[in-house]
Amino acid sequence: METVRFGKIKEQSYTMKESLRALKTNIQFCGDDIKTILITSAVPNEGKSTVALDLARSLTESGKRVLLIDTDMRKSVFVGRLRASAASGGEICGLSHYLSGQRKLEDVLYGTEIPRLFMIFAGPSVPNPTEILEKNYFDELLKFGREHFNYIIMDCAPLGAAIDAAVVAKHCDGAILVVAQGMASGRMILSAKKQLEVSGVRILGAVLNKVKAKKNGHANGYYGNYYGSYYGKEGSE
Repeated sequence: METVRFGKIKEQSYTMKESLRALKTNIQFCGDDIKTILITSAVPNEGKSTVALDLARSLTESGKRVLLIDTDMRKSVFVGRLRASAASGGEICGLSHYLSGQRKLEDVLYGTEIPRLFMIFAGPSVPNPTEILEKNYFDELLKFGREHFNYIIMDCAPLGAAIDAAVVAKHCDGAILVVAQGMASGRMILSAKKQLEVSGVRILGAVLNKVKAKKNGHANGYYGNYYGSYYGKEGSE
Protein backbone atom coordinates (compact mmCIF):
# COMPACT_ATOMS: atom_id res chain seq x y z
CA MET A 1 0.00 0.00 0.00
CA GLU A 2 1.37 3.39 -0.97
CA THR A 3 1.50 6.33 1.44
CA VAL A 4 0.53 9.93 0.75
CA ARG A 5 2.26 12.89 2.33
CA PHE A 6 0.42 16.04 3.36
CA GLY A 7 2.13 19.33 2.63
CA LYS A 8 -0.45 21.23 4.62
CA ILE A 9 -2.75 20.09 7.38
CA LYS A 10 -4.55 22.40 9.76
CA GLU A 11 -3.50 22.44 13.38
CA GLN A 12 -6.39 21.85 15.74
CA SER A 13 -6.93 24.35 18.54
CA TYR A 14 -8.00 23.30 22.03
CA THR A 15 -11.57 24.44 21.32
CA MET A 16 -11.64 22.50 18.07
CA LYS A 17 -10.36 19.34 19.76
CA GLU A 18 -12.99 19.62 22.50
CA SER A 19 -15.75 19.99 19.92
CA LEU A 20 -14.44 16.95 18.07
CA ARG A 21 -14.35 14.91 21.26
CA ALA A 22 -17.99 15.81 21.89
CA LEU A 23 -18.90 14.82 18.33
CA LYS A 24 -17.00 11.54 18.59
CA THR A 25 -18.58 10.72 21.95
CA ASN A 26 -22.08 11.36 20.63
CA ILE A 27 -21.44 9.07 17.68
CA GLN A 28 -20.18 6.31 19.97
CA PHE A 29 -23.30 6.62 22.12
CA CYS A 30 -25.46 6.12 19.03
CA GLY A 31 -24.49 2.44 19.24
CA ASP A 32 -21.69 0.09 18.32
CA ASP A 33 -23.43 -0.73 15.04
CA ILE A 34 -22.65 2.74 13.67
CA LYS A 35 -19.48 2.12 11.66
CA THR A 36 -20.12 3.62 8.22
CA ILE A 37 -20.90 7.32 8.47
CA LEU A 38 -21.86 9.74 5.72
CA ILE A 39 -20.98 13.44 6.05
CA THR A 40 -22.85 15.89 3.81
CA SER A 41 -24.42 19.35 3.74
CA ALA A 42 -27.30 21.16 2.11
CA VAL A 43 -25.17 23.55 0.01
CA PRO A 44 -21.49 23.87 -0.95
CA ASN A 45 -18.88 25.53 1.29
CA GLU A 46 -20.45 24.57 4.62
CA GLY A 47 -17.28 22.77 5.69
CA LYS A 48 -18.35 19.13 5.33
CA SER A 49 -14.93 17.98 4.06
CA THR A 50 -13.16 19.62 6.99
CA VAL A 51 -15.59 18.00 9.42
CA ALA A 52 -15.11 14.60 7.75
CA LEU A 53 -11.31 14.79 7.92
CA ASP A 54 -11.18 16.11 11.48
CA LEU A 55 -13.68 13.52 12.72
CA ALA A 56 -11.59 10.79 11.11
CA ARG A 57 -8.44 12.17 12.77
CA SER A 58 -10.19 12.31 16.12
CA LEU A 59 -11.31 8.69 15.86
CA THR A 60 -7.75 7.55 15.12
CA GLU A 61 -6.62 9.22 18.34
CA SER A 62 -8.87 6.74 20.16
CA GLY A 63 -6.91 3.89 18.59
CA LYS A 64 -9.41 3.22 15.79
CA ARG A 65 -8.48 2.30 12.23
CA VAL A 66 -10.38 4.72 10.01
CA LEU A 67 -10.94 4.78 6.26
CA LEU A 68 -11.87 8.21 4.89
CA ILE A 69 -13.47 8.03 1.45
CA ASP A 70 -14.02 11.12 -0.67
CA THR A 71 -17.11 10.30 -2.75
CA ASP A 72 -17.49 13.89 -4.00
CA MET A 73 -16.40 13.21 -7.56
CA ARG A 74 -17.88 16.50 -8.72
CA LYS A 75 -15.75 18.93 -6.72
CA SER A 76 -13.17 17.21 -4.55
CA VAL A 77 -10.94 19.37 -2.36
CA PHE A 78 -8.72 16.98 -0.42
CA VAL A 79 -5.70 16.61 -2.73
CA GLY A 80 -5.40 20.36 -3.24
CA ARG A 81 -6.27 21.46 0.29
CA LEU A 82 -3.89 18.98 1.92
CA ARG A 83 -1.26 19.40 -0.81
CA ALA A 84 -1.21 15.63 -0.94
CA SER A 85 1.47 13.81 -2.88
CA ALA A 86 2.20 10.13 -3.33
CA ALA A 87 5.41 8.98 -1.63
CA SER A 88 6.49 7.40 -4.92
CA GLY A 89 6.03 10.68 -6.75
CA GLY A 90 3.42 9.15 -9.02
CA GLU A 91 -0.21 10.01 -9.70
CA ILE A 92 -2.72 9.83 -6.86
CA CYS A 93 -5.47 7.56 -8.11
CA GLY A 94 -8.94 7.75 -6.64
CA LEU A 95 -12.49 6.49 -6.36
CA SER A 96 -13.49 7.41 -9.90
CA HIS A 97 -10.59 5.33 -11.24
CA TYR A 98 -11.75 2.34 -9.19
CA LEU A 99 -15.49 2.62 -9.86
CA SER A 100 -14.90 2.97 -13.61
CA GLY A 101 -12.78 -0.19 -13.62
CA GLN A 102 -9.50 1.58 -14.47
CA ARG A 103 -7.74 0.69 -11.20
CA LYS A 104 -7.96 -2.06 -8.59
CA LEU A 105 -8.91 -1.32 -5.00
CA GLU A 106 -5.32 -1.69 -3.77
CA ASP A 107 -4.27 0.98 -6.29
CA VAL A 108 -6.52 3.66 -4.79
CA LEU A 109 -6.17 2.89 -1.07
CA TYR A 110 -3.51 5.00 0.63
CA GLY A 111 -1.89 5.08 4.02
CA THR A 112 -1.21 8.52 5.47
CA GLU A 113 1.25 10.19 7.81
CA ILE A 114 -1.48 10.12 10.46
CA PRO A 115 -1.33 6.79 12.30
CA ARG A 116 -4.35 4.53 11.61
CA LEU A 117 -5.84 6.95 9.03
CA PHE A 118 -6.27 5.62 5.49
CA MET A 119 -7.79 7.45 2.54
CA ILE A 120 -9.40 6.93 -0.82
CA PHE A 121 -9.40 10.21 -2.74
CA ALA A 122 -12.13 11.12 -5.22
CA GLY A 123 -9.99 10.95 -8.33
CA PRO A 124 -10.73 12.93 -11.51
CA SER A 125 -14.17 14.50 -11.89
CA VAL A 126 -16.62 12.39 -13.85
CA PRO A 127 -19.84 13.35 -15.68
CA ASN A 128 -21.87 10.52 -14.12
CA PRO A 129 -20.90 10.07 -10.44
CA THR A 130 -24.38 8.94 -9.39
CA GLU A 131 -24.36 6.19 -12.01
CA ILE A 132 -20.95 4.76 -11.12
CA LEU A 133 -21.71 4.92 -7.37
CA GLU A 134 -24.48 2.39 -8.03
CA LYS A 135 -22.09 -0.19 -9.50
CA ASN A 136 -21.10 -3.37 -7.65
CA TYR A 137 -17.58 -2.01 -7.25
CA PHE A 138 -18.87 0.33 -4.55
CA ASP A 139 -20.50 -2.52 -2.64
CA GLU A 140 -17.24 -4.46 -2.79
CA LEU A 141 -15.31 -1.44 -1.51
CA LEU A 142 -17.58 -1.04 1.51
CA LYS A 143 -17.45 -4.78 2.25
CA PHE A 144 -13.65 -4.55 2.29
CA GLY A 145 -13.80 -1.44 4.46
CA ARG A 146 -16.05 -3.02 7.08
CA GLU A 147 -13.74 -6.03 7.30
CA HIS A 148 -10.52 -4.06 7.76
CA PHE A 149 -11.45 -0.80 9.53
CA ASN A 150 -13.28 0.24 12.67
CA TYR A 151 -14.94 3.21 10.95
CA ILE A 152 -15.59 4.35 7.40
CA ILE A 153 -16.17 8.10 7.02
CA MET A 154 -17.57 9.21 3.66
CA ASP A 155 -17.45 12.79 2.47
CA CYS A 156 -20.31 13.33 0.01
CA ALA A 157 -21.44 16.04 -2.39
CA PRO A 158 -23.95 18.57 -0.99
CA LEU A 159 -27.54 17.36 -1.24
CA GLY A 160 -28.68 20.67 -2.69
CA ALA A 161 -26.29 20.23 -5.63
CA ALA A 162 -26.65 16.51 -6.45
CA ILE A 163 -28.31 13.29 -5.32
CA ASP A 164 -25.00 11.45 -4.86
CA ALA A 165 -25.22 11.58 -1.07
CA ALA A 166 -28.68 10.01 -1.11
CA VAL A 167 -27.27 7.14 -3.20
CA VAL A 168 -24.30 6.67 -0.84
CA ALA A 169 -26.61 6.94 2.20
CA LYS A 170 -28.27 3.63 1.30
CA HIS A 171 -24.99 1.91 2.19
CA CYS A 172 -24.37 3.76 5.48
CA ASP A 173 -25.21 3.11 9.11
CA GLY A 174 -25.69 6.78 9.86
CA ALA A 175 -25.49 10.30 8.44
CA ILE A 176 -24.41 13.67 9.80
CA LEU A 177 -25.57 16.91 8.21
CA VAL A 178 -23.13 19.82 8.38
CA VAL A 179 -24.88 23.18 8.67
CA ALA A 180 -22.81 26.36 8.44
CA GLN A 181 -24.17 29.32 10.33
CA GLY A 182 -25.99 31.74 8.04
CA MET A 183 -25.52 29.83 4.77
CA ALA A 184 -28.36 27.46 3.83
CA SER A 185 -31.96 28.49 4.39
CA GLY A 186 -34.17 26.55 6.77
CA ARG A 187 -36.09 25.20 3.79
CA MET A 188 -32.91 23.88 2.15
CA ILE A 189 -31.76 22.24 5.39
CA LEU A 190 -35.12 20.51 5.84
CA SER A 191 -35.06 19.41 2.20
CA ALA A 192 -31.60 17.85 2.71
CA LYS A 193 -32.83 16.12 5.85
CA LYS A 194 -35.85 14.77 3.95
CA GLN A 195 -33.65 13.35 1.18
CA LEU A 196 -31.60 11.48 3.77
CA GLU A 197 -34.75 10.15 5.43
CA VAL A 198 -36.08 8.88 2.09
CA SER A 199 -32.83 6.99 1.53
CA GLY A 200 -33.50 5.07 4.74
CA VAL A 201 -30.29 6.05 6.51
CA ARG A 202 -30.38 6.85 10.22
CA ILE A 203 -29.76 10.56 10.76
CA LEU A 204 -27.40 10.80 13.71
CA GLY A 205 -27.63 14.56 14.00
CA ALA A 206 -26.08 17.74 12.70
CA VAL A 207 -22.91 19.74 13.18
CA LEU A 208 -23.39 23.49 13.41
CA ASN A 209 -20.26 24.79 11.73
CA LYS A 210 -18.49 28.14 11.26
CA VAL A 211 -20.00 29.51 14.44
CA LYS A 212 -18.74 32.69 16.06
CA ALA A 213 -18.48 31.70 19.69
CA LYS A 214 -19.06 34.20 22.46
CA LYS A 215 -16.14 36.10 23.88
CA ASN A 216 -14.71 34.90 27.15
CA GLY A 217 -12.21 36.10 29.67
CA HIS A 218 -9.34 34.12 28.20
CA ALA A 219 -9.30 35.38 24.65
CA ASN A 220 -9.65 38.59 22.74
CA GLY A 221 -12.17 38.15 19.99
CA TYR A 222 -13.84 34.95 18.92
CA TYR A 223 -12.78 31.38 18.69
CA GLY A 224 -11.97 30.45 15.11
CA ASN A 225 -14.92 29.70 12.89
CA TYR A 226 -15.42 26.07 13.66
CA TYR A 227 -17.80 23.61 15.25
CA GLY A 228 -20.58 24.91 17.39
CA SER A 229 -22.07 21.71 18.68
CA TYR A 230 -23.45 18.32 17.84
CA TYR A 231 -27.16 18.13 18.26
CA GLY A 232 -30.28 16.31 17.31
CA LYS A 233 -31.31 12.70 17.23
CA GLU A 234 -32.95 10.50 14.69
CA GLY A 235 -36.30 12.00 13.82
CA SER A 236 -35.64 15.37 15.43
CA GLU A 237 -36.26 18.62 13.63
